[in-house]
Amino acid sequence: QVQLVESGGGLVQAGGSLRLSCAASGSGFSINAMAWYRQAPGNQRELVAEISSGGGTNYADSVKGRFTISRDNAKNTVYLIMDMLKPEDTAVYYCNIQAVRLYSHATRYIYWGQGTQVTVSS
Repeated sequence: QVQLVESGGGLVQAGGSLRLSCAASGSGFSINAMAWYRQAPGNQRELVAEISSGGGTNYADSVKGRFTISRDNAKNTVYLIMDMLKPEDTAVYYCNIQAVRLYSHATRYIYWGQGTQVTVSS
């Protein structure tokens, strides 16, 4: 199976920056799409950014121009660089990875990170 470990969350002032990382470990799987979601208290979990195996990206309108998603395939890691942070960015951020088994791509598997807290103060 695949295990995901997130890191990089913390407390930051409005206008500051933060970088989140999510590293996948395991064997027998090939990782396809990667994404970041977030959930604030009282809110629904929302898609923040996603990146395809080919490097194509998609962002929520609320973070477009401020956040950048990237991946390092050699390290099986996805990153989220957050610039110009706002108090409304405060949430628990979860990485999400889609994978398939080597030699058998018929079934897709979805894995979630444990979540990392991002708090932006004003």
